[in-house]
Order: sequence, then structure tokens, then C-alpha cells
Amino acid sequence: MPKFAANLSFLFTDVPFPERFKRAAATGFKGVEYLFPYDYAAHDVADWLRAADLEQILFNLSAGNWEAGERGLACLPHRQGEFAETVEQALNYAVLLDCERLHCLSGIRPPGVSETLLEETYIANLRHAADRLATVGVTVMIEPINSRIDMPGYWLDDVAKGFRLLQAVDRSNVKLQYDIYHAQIIAGDLARTLEANIDLIGHIQIADNPGRHEPGTGEINYPFLFDLLDRLGYDGWVGCEYKPKAGTEVGLGWFNEKR
Repeated sequence: MPKFAANLSFLFTDVPFPERFKRAAATGFKGVEYLFPYDYAAHDVADWLRAADLEQILFNLSAGNWEAGERGLACLPHRQGEFAETVEQALNYAVLLDCERLHCLSGIRPPGVSETLLEETYIANLRHAADRLATVGVTVMIEPINSRIDMPGYWLDDVAKGFRLLQAVDRSNVKLQYDIYHAQIIAGDLARTLEANIDLIGHIQIADNPGRHEPGTGEINYPFLFDLLDRLGYDGWVGCEYKPKAGTEVGLGWFNEKR
């Protein structure tokens, strides 16, 4: 059975962020992830984890000015210095939270910049992040995110492109974060993709499609895919990054069946 982590940016959002840790533990989760911890002191987040006996599975490097629409810096020319600062910030949090995985958002494709320059910038930034984070045992995740519905203009918006970039970056501590919801919208063919690339996948996230709600509310056959992950020997985590349709606990029937 896969190991499931609650994404606290999506689940238990009826209470303030610090209270979500104990709520996640009370419903049976052993690990948590979320978008960003940087609004809180790292030692406070570490205290919340310890109090709830939870493992920190994943969070993102800073995405730049999220409120202004930025969704990462990695592909953006002329902002490499700022990107390097986000790596140091994330490294410090990862050490204090004992987190072994950090997701690096690529950013929105800027107008008037060639694809060649965007890719060169991205590869150089990923190599820098991977080399720096390897010193504390952290693996960098890259995630294809659909640009059709959820993140218009996102540069890394193709699954095949993600696997190709893994090879170009050429660092053993860079893996693909395979979000099944986004992958279904981008390309489908979920089972064959998992079978062919499971060794390159370092983290998995889930939501059903359409709607981005919990498993069982849409078209994706999650019982089949969970069994497939077991057959493939996947021993990583599966992050629950979905929008509960009618409240987090109400929508956890699928999770309780897997425990």
C-alpha cells in the first residue's frame, strides 16, 4: 500500500495552518507536504511536526511573488541570483524540518525570450540547486504542471519534456514529481508512463479529474493505479494535493479503505 501524505495547503483548510498538523495525524496520515513554509519560522513548523508525530515529506522552493502571479524562477533569465537565494532559504528550512525532497517550480514562460535561453537557464539553475542541496541529502523535484487549466503559461507543462530535462540536468538527486492529476490532463497514458519511468520518479501526487477533488470523484481509476504502484515496488510517498469536494474528513473514505 502506498504511503500517503496530506497536503496541508489543500486539506484541513477550515482551520489555521498550525492546527492542520494535528488534524492530519488524527485522521491517520503519517506525513505532510504543502506549498510553502516561509511565512512561519522553521523552528515553529518543526515543533508542529513533532507535536503531531508527522514526517515532513515535501515543500516548494520559493516561487517568487506568488500573489503577483509568479510561479517559480528556475527558467527565468537574469534572475539567477534571486533563484540562488531561494535555494539557500529552502535548504535552511529542509535541514530544520528534516525534509528530503524539495520541489522547484519552473516559472511562467516570459514573452520575447527564446526557448533555447529558457532551457539553458533552467538546466543551469537546476544543476546549481541539485549540487547545493546534495550537501544536506535533499533531492530536487521537477513537476510537469498543466498549462491548459490550472497554470496558464507554465513553462514545464509536458511530461515527456520533464523526463528529457532530467537527462539534460544529469544529477542523481533530481527526480520527476509525477502529479497524476496534471499528467492526466497533459497526456494521459498514466499506467504505461509509471511502468516505463518509475525509477525516475521521486514523488507522486494525486487528485481526480475533472474538478481536482479526492480520488473516486472523477475519471481516474485510482484503485488500479495504487495497486500498480505496489506491483512496481514504489516505496516513496503519495501526496494528497486535492480540493475536498465536501470537507476533508467527509472525503477520506478512499483513504480509510487503503489503510
